[in-house]
Amino acid sequence: MPVLIQPPSMGDVLKYEANPNYTRESVTLLQGMPYPVGAVLGRITASGKYKLATSGGADGAQTASAVLLYAVDATLADATGIIIARGPSIVSRAGLAYDATVDDAAKITTKLGQLAAVGIIPRDGV
Repeated sequence: MPVLIQPPSMGDVLKYEANPNYTRESVTLLQGMPYPVGAVLGRITASGKYKLATSGGADGAQTASAVLLYAVDATLADATGIIIARGPSIVSRAGLAYDATVDDAAKITTKLGQLAAVGIIPRDGV
């Protein structure tokens, strides 16, 4: 019998939110890549668009400020995505996806702290 593998879904990432009308926003994701469910995003100051939060840079996206709830393919053009922009909310730490520059425990801890600063609390085992 074949094994069916389901891609990650919003339920794998979002574990609690106080009120979806308050915590969620519709935003523009910068073109250039497919964004996975649970992508940790930063906001580009100049354009207001979001991209994967990096561990360096000076465009504003180096500060994690949101988590993407649904996969979005922005390979060819900017695309719209639904994010958790503020808390109170709880996300599964295991369900988060990071930029390639966030490549060690210290950088991941920094991103988790930045999310916590906006009320998005990452937790293990939820």
